[in-house]
Amino acid sequence: VTRSHVNVKMATILCTRIVCPLARVHFRHVAACHRQYSNGNTSSSPLAGKTVRIGCASGFWGDTATAAPQLIHQGNIEFLVFDYLAEITMSLLAAAKQKDQNFGYAPDFVRTAIGPFIKDIKKKGIRVVSNAGGVNPQACAAALQEVAKKSGVDLKIATIYGDDLMPQLADVAASGVTDLDSGAKVPKTIHSMNAYLGARPISRALDHGADVVITGRCVDSAVVLGPLLHTFGWKTTDYDLLAAGSLAGHIVECGAQGTGGIFTDWYKIPDWDKMGFPIVEVASDGQFVVSKPPGTGGLVSVPTVSEQLVYEIGDPRAYLLPDVTCDFTDVTMKEIEGQDGGAVLVTGAKGRPPSKHVKVSATYLDGYRALAVCAVGGPRSVDKARRTAESIIKRVRRIYKQLGMDDFKKVQIQVIGAEETYGPHANPTLAQAQREVALWFGVQHNDRRALQLFAGEIAPAGTGMAPGLTGIVGGRPRVSPVLKLFSFLYNKEKLKIDLHMDGQEIETMVDGHGVDVQPQEDQPAIESEAVESGPCTYRLEDLAYTRSGDKGNSCNIGVVARCPSYLPYLRAALTPEAVEQYFQHVFEPTDDTSPQVIRYDVPGIHAMNFVLKNSLGGGGVASLRSDPQGKAYGQMLLDFKITNVPKLVE
Repeated sequence: VTRSHVNVKMATILCTRIVCPLARVHFRHVAACHRQYSNGNTSSSPLAGKTVRIGCASGFWGDTATAAPQLIHQGNIEFLVFDYLAEITMSLLAAAKQKDQNFGYAPDFVRTAIGPFIKDIKKKGIRVVSNAGGVNPQACAAALQEVAKKSGVDLKIATIYGDDLMPQLADVAASGVTDLDSGAKVPKTIHSMNAYLGARPISRALDHGADVVITGRCVDSAVVLGPLLHTFGWKTTDYDLLAAGSLAGHIVECGAQGTGGIFTDWYKIPDWDKMGFPIVEVASDGQFVVSKPPGTGGLVSVPTVSEQLVYEIGDPRAYLLPDVTCDFTDVTMKEIEGQDGGAVLVTGAKGRPPSKHVKVSATYLDGYRALAVCAVGGPRSVDKARRTAESIIKRVRRIYKQLGMDDFKKVQIQVIGAEETYGPHANPTLAQAQREVALWFGVQHNDRRALQLFAGEIAPAGTGMAPGLTGIVGGRPRVSPVLKLFSFLYNKEKLKIDLHMDGQEIETMVDGHGVDVQPQEDQPAIESEAVESGPCTYRLEDLAYTRSGDKGNSCNIGVVARCPSYLPYLRAALTPEAVEQYFQHVFEPTDDTSPQVIRYDVPGIHAMNFVLKNSLGGGGVASLRSDPQGKAYGQMLLDFKITNVPKLVE
C-alpha cells in the first residue's frame, strides 16, 4: 500500500460527528481527494541544476535546544538559520540593554544553539544566519566570539546595523508619521523602534566571507532569502525568484510549525518528543522542496505545509517585504514519495517591485498590568471562581477610592473550563458540571503602585472567600509594563545600513529600490461554483484544516480544504459575514463601520484566509485575554457547521 493510498484512506474516514442520513456518496469528491494525493506525487527529486539546503532551528526566542543538533548532524545542510524576534521581544530586549549594555540579544543563540556545536558547525562548513542580535548585535557577536576562541575555532562573524531608529526618534516624530491602523501620531512614551530590514545586507555579509551573520530586526524570511541571494546571485529585479525565496523562508521561519507542529490533525503526527525541524532545498529557478531530517518526528505533507503558508499572511496577493511584493495566490504543492518523514515541492510564487518604504514597529508604554491565575476545585467551581474574582475587584476598588487612586483601566475575568472564550458557542451544561477550573483574571492601571495593592489582595481569598481555591499559579502576581505596538512606514532611503566583520566596518548600504505601492483593490470575485444542496451537515473540521495567528490586534485564520472539491461548499458557507457573526464575541467596540472580517482566496492550495480586525483585546502583552495571539481561533472555527450539503465524505 503506497503512502498516497494511506492518505486517501485517512482523508475519507467517516467522522463520528457527521450528521447525515444514509445517502449515495458523491464519488466525484472522493476521486478529487485521490487525485490531489496521487497524481501530484513524484518519486524522485524534481529540482534541477544547482541547489542549496537551508535548515531553520528556531521559530521564536525559547524554542527547543534539540533543533540545532538534528539539523547539524542529520540535515546535510549548508546554512543554519534562526528566527528569534517578535515585536514585543524587541521591547523586552531594549529594556534588558538599558539595565546592562552587555545584554539586549538572545543569549540562547550563543549558549545552547551554537556554543555546544561550534566545532561541528565549523568542520562541516555550515554557515549561520540569525536575528539573535536583537537590539545589541555587537554584544551577541562578542559573546559568540568568546565561545569560539575558548573552543579553538576561528569564525568570521558579521553584524548588521541600521534597524534601530531610536537615535532618530525626534526626527521620526517630527516627520508626521502615523500608525498604520489607527492613524495616531507618534506616542511620547516610545520604548523601542525598529525597521524591518531585508535580505540584501545578509547576502552582502556572506559575500564578504562571513561564517556567521548576526542581525537585529529583519523580516523573518530574510534569514533564508539572504543565503539564496548569495548562492545564486539573484538580482534586485528578479521578482519571481525573490518571492519564491521569501516563501521558502516564510514556510520554515516558525520552525516545527512547518513540519507538523500545531497541525489540525495533531493526533496523526508522530514523535513530538523528537520533532523534526524544517529544511528547504532551493534550486536556482526558485522551485524548492520542504523536508526534515530523517529519523525525526513530525510530518511534511501538502496539508502541513499548506497550513503554514496561510499562517499570519494577511493579503496573499500582496505580502509586502523590503525586497519584493509577493503574490502567493497561485502557489501549488506536490508530495514527493520515498523521503523519510515526507517532502513537498512548492512552486508558483510570483513577485512585483517592493515598496520604497519599509515597515517600522515601535512599542510604547501604556500603563501597567497584573495577571492572576488560580486553581479552583469542588462543586459549582465556575460560580465560585467568578464570584471570587468579582469580589477581589470590588474590594480593591474600595481601597483605591479610600486612597484617592484612579479606577482600573481594564478588567478581564475568565473561567477556564467553562468555554467562555467560545462565547455563544459554549457548551451550556459545563458551567454547572465542572468541578475543576482555573480562574484567569487580569487588570490594567496607569499606576504601578495601584497594581501592587491588587497583587496583595489575591491570597486573602484563600481564607476569606470560596472554598476550594487551591493556590495561585506562580505566586503573587507580578506587575509588568503594558507595551503597545505603533507601526508605520518609513522611507528606505533614510536607512543607513552598516555591515561589520569582527568588529570592523566593511560596508555601508542604502536600499533605494522600490516603488509607491498602492493599497490593493478588492480581490476580484472568484466565480462561485454552483453547489448542490443535500441533507447533510458537517463540522468544518470534517472538510478543512485551519491555522490561526496574530498580527498586532488582528487575527488571521487560514482555512485549507481537505479536498479541492470541498472548496465551493466552504466558500458558500464561510462568507465574511458568517465568520464575523460566529466570532461576534471577540471584537472590541470601534468607530470603524467597515466589515471586521476580510476574506482572501488562495486558490492554488484550495484555501482561504480570513483577517479578523480588532479581535485580540489589544494583542500581545497589551491584551489581558488568555489567548492574546488568537492561536485557538482556528480551533474554535472547526466547530462551524456546514449545512444542507450532499454527502461529501465516504
